Amino acid sequence: MRLAPHLHRLGNDIVACYLIDTPEGITLIDAGLPGHWQDLQDELRSLGKTEDDIRGLILTHGDSDHLGFAERLRSTHGVPVFVHAGDAVRARTGQKPKVAAGPMRIGPTVGFFAYSLRKNGLRTRYVKEVTEIADGDVLDLPGSPVIVGMPGHSPGSVAVHVPIADAVCVGDALTTRHVLTGRTGPQPAPFTDDPAEALASLDRIAGLQASWVLPGHGAPWHASPAEIADATRKA
Repeated sequence: MRLAPHLHRLGNDIVACYLIDTPEGITLIDAGLPGHWQDLQDELRSLGKTEDDIRGLILTHGDSDHLGFAERLRSTHGVPVFVHAGDAVRARTGQKPKVAAGPMRIGPTVGFFAYSLRKNGLRTRYVKEVTEIADGDVLDLPGSPVIVGMPGHSPGSVAVHVPIADAVCVGDALTTRHVLTGRTGPQPAPFTDDPAEALASLDRIAGLQASWVLPGHGAPWHASPAEIADATRKA
């Protein structure tokens, strides 16, 4: 789904990832669930592009509902997968600490897991080879994405600022739809390693210039990063 010039979303408000389309090629941010592979094919076809036009895939962190088709794209099409060094092991192995899920409601929780099952969420393929990135890196990929460290949800969580798309992709640094309660609007994400650190990290995006803030779960938010960071803290 096209959101704006250069900017497309795969998936929906339950699980989403993003595609940056430029004349130099495509950058993907996150890979959703394995079943989002078909969503990727559909979006590429609508653009008149193929996997050969994808220059790289950036993971906002290493959790399984963001790894989706990453290994398939890497192993079958040679697309490099970038992840912060702090989450490299998580992306390669799935190793992560157990954290409290927090509040939940039956309907939204069942809906989240049912959607995950439909999108083959139990068939995660971890990424065998990753390229490690760090806070402040400007990657040599279409759109010149800038990496912004956002530790808290996980040690290697990042936001990805893409000026050409007027957007910042935040992964699970915040959410606009809580997958376990169904509550909408900017708020902290569930399954966060260190909630206090995640809130503190919101300062890292507050000064960025962008009109779109794009979470891994929830609706795209057409507002400044400063506004959404403030709303998340208040929530």
